[in-house]
Amino acid sequence: MKYKYFIVIVMLLIPVLFTPGCNGEELVAQNGDHIAVHYTGTLNDGTKFDSSYDRDEPLEFTVGAGQMIAGFDSAVKGMKVGDKKTVTLLPDEAYGEWDEDKIMKFDRSEFEEPLTYVVGDYIPLQSSSGYLVEFPIVEITDEYVAVDTNHELAGKELTFEIEVVKLERPE
Repeated sequence: MKYKYFIVIVMLLIPVLFTPGCNGEELVAQNGDHIAVHYTGTLNDGTKFDSSYDRDEPLEFTVGAGQMIAGFDSAVKGMKVGDKKTVTLLPDEAYGEWDEDKIMKFDRSEFEEPLTYVVGDYIPLQSSSGYLVEFPIVEITDEYVAVDTNHELAGKELTFEIEVVKLERPE
C-alpha cells in the first residue's frame, strides 16, 4: 500500500523536477521567454537617452519576437534573473546607419502660408503602421520643406546597462 503512494508522489514530482526553474535550476533567457529588464541607455559621450529606472517600470518583452532592436534582444539571451550586463551596440545592431534617402522633401505649397515652421521644429507625419510620429525639419527653401525621417538614434553606437528582473517561460 505504501508503495502505491510512493509511486503517485514520484509521478507527481517528475514534471516539477524536470521543468527548468522548478528544480532549483535557474532559467536562462532564450527565444520565446517573457522577460522584464531594467536598463539605462547612453551614447558614447555618456549622455543618457533613456532609462526604465527613471520610469520606475521595467521593460517587458518576448525574447526573439522582434519587439526590440536586434542587439538588445541578443544581449539578454543567456541572462538569468539578477544578472547585469553592459553592452555596446553598433548602429547595424540598433537603429541602423543614418540614411540620406530618409530625408523627405515636401512641396512648400503643402503648408499654410505664412510658414510658421523653422529648421529644428518637429512636424507630425503618419508612419507606415498608421501612427503619427514627429520628425525634425532640417531644411526650408522657397520650394520645399525637408524632414529627416531617420530614427533619432540612427548612426549612433548605443551602450545599454541591462538588469534582468523577471523571466518566465511559457508552458
